[in-house]
Amino acid sequence: MDGEGDDLAGSELIGDGADNGLGKENLPVVVGTATVVPAFIADGGERAGYAFVDFFMAQIRNPNTRAAYATAVRSFCAWCDVQRLTLQTLRTHHVATYIELLGRSYSPPSVKQHLAAIRMLFDWLVLRQVVEVNPAAAVRGPKHVVKKGKTPVLEADEARQLLDSIDVSTAVGLRDRAFIALLIYTFARVSAAVGMTVADYYVQGRRSWVRLHEKGGKRHEMPAHHLLETYMDAYLADTGLAADKAAPLFPTAAGKTGKLTEHRMARQDARRMICRRAAAAGIATELGCHSFRATGITVYLKNGGLLEHAQQMAAHESARTTKLYDRRSDKITLDEVEKIML
Repeated sequence: MDGEGDDLAGSELIGDGADNGLGKENLPVVVGTATVVPAFIADGGERAGYAFVDFFMAQIRNPNTRAAYATAVRSFCAWCDVQRLTLQTLRTHHVATYIELLGRSYSPPSVKQHLAAIRMLFDWLVLRQVVEVNPAAAVRGPKHVVKKGKTPVLEADEARQLLDSIDVSTAVGLRDRAFIALLIYTFARVSAAVGMTVADYYVQGRRSWVRLHEKGGKRHEMPAHHLLETYMDAYLADTGLAADKAAPLFPTAAGKTGKLTEHRMARQDARRMICRRAAAAGIATELGCHSFRATGITVYLKNGGLLEHAQQMAAHESARTTKLYDRRSDKITLDEVEKIML
């Protein structure tokens, strides 16, 4: 959370949502300073309501996970309301039916995420003695085996084309070039990149370094590539951001003025910027923020880099995760396909 609502009274946390325009059937979304409990949970009594609030506010620290699980729980609670189920009458076969229905509209990874959210919530409700057993514990999700990621990647020359196409005559242009270069040369997640402050780009041993605050509370530090160092130094010198170490390293733009604000970019801001820059560079590939992570890892491995080093640079717990970003086999497949000559 943003630190608001630490001293809220219980009536503000568990209520009918009248003050913020949301009904009880809406999930656990933080709106201003109030959290609305869905009817399916609230009907279970005060203990259930408080346990529900604690689950989202105390048990899930990652804001992205919290948002995803909130969406999943909202959907499940709404379905339970339609089926006229309660916490006392909900059974394993009900959860299994819901998961089966989800599979008709959602991909296996999304279904598994929904099931994980439901299972984790009821684990917490069991711990808080709201329900006796977890009805989702025995439900199995769909099988999903991933050997290669689906994130679109760029060839090395396309990535170079994108960086060179950015007009750096404005502060926004310098910011965008530095931001994209950071994603490519450090394999950074976009959340870690937008969360950086000016102090997270620093000099150590006559070389510039970057400090990334990755998910799970991990602090990941690595030296800056010489081109990233060039782009970052130009960006900070031109904008004057270097003087304020506590300022966001990548602030938002002030409309189309080419100037920067004091506010931090969000992930959505970064994605819109990347799509806009890619279109302007004539790149047809549908890029996302993760595309540069995959591009950097693939180019690194193509140039003789070792998988274990790529794993360390990407701050992955397992080399299996790093392999999902390795797209070197795509080139081999394309070369083989072109041998089909008629």
